[in-house]
Amino acid sequence: MTDRIPRSDGMRRLVPGGAGGRPPHGTGMTTTPLDTSAAVQDARLEALAEAALAFREHVPTIVAWGRRLADVLDAGGRLLSCGNGGSAAEAQHLTAELTGRFEGERRPLSAIPLHGDASALTAIGNDYGPLDVFARQVRAHGRRGDVLICLSTSGHSPNVIAAARQARRTGMAAWAITGPGRSPLAGACHAAITVEARATATVQEIHLAAIHLLCGVVDETLGVPS
Repeated sequence: MTDRIPRSDGMRRLVPGGAGGRPPHGTGMTTTPLDTSAAVQDARLEALAEAALAFREHVPTIVAWGRRLADVLDAGGRLLSCGNGGSAAEAQHLTAELTGRFEGERRPLSAIPLHGDASALTAIGNDYGPLDVFARQVRAHGRRGDVLICLSTSGHSPNVIAAARQARRTGMAAWAITGPGRSPLAGACHAAITVEARATATVQEIHLAAIHLLCGVVDETLGVPS
């Protein structure tokens, strides 16, 4: 069975054991690998919950971005997104929600993940170098008034920073979703949202939540039924 042990922050944690929970030190009983694994996973979930609650302060920015993005897309504009590794996956998740659908039915919206064209990506990297793999595509696909969303857990990715700078030169809005603290990417964009979490995995999980919140605001602004 399980007992609920009160925590100092007011939340309650499920732990295995009887009325006393885990046995105290010095009782001669040992901690099993299962106990250790459960404690590690519990810590991961607690870190995610804490980061999600802290992220509430950025909801007004998400709402402002979503309303502006909805206006851009509704007028025939375009969203570009970029990132490396896990952030590339998040960037593509965002564009898929817009070209497909998020929750309710609506027309498809123009959104391109800049890492998605493998031939263009490798050709640009080969001919111009890795720094330009996103920036050159911003020049090709972006127009004044469009939006670029840059995702990076570190905020230090040179090719993403180069894309943000190119977007600003093009006359696009450049927004960043990054990890904790100030970063060069945040400085290169018009606005940035930071996730205050230590672990890269936690940052990426909150980035996904931010993407879903953003898509929800876009649909709400466009009058899409949920």
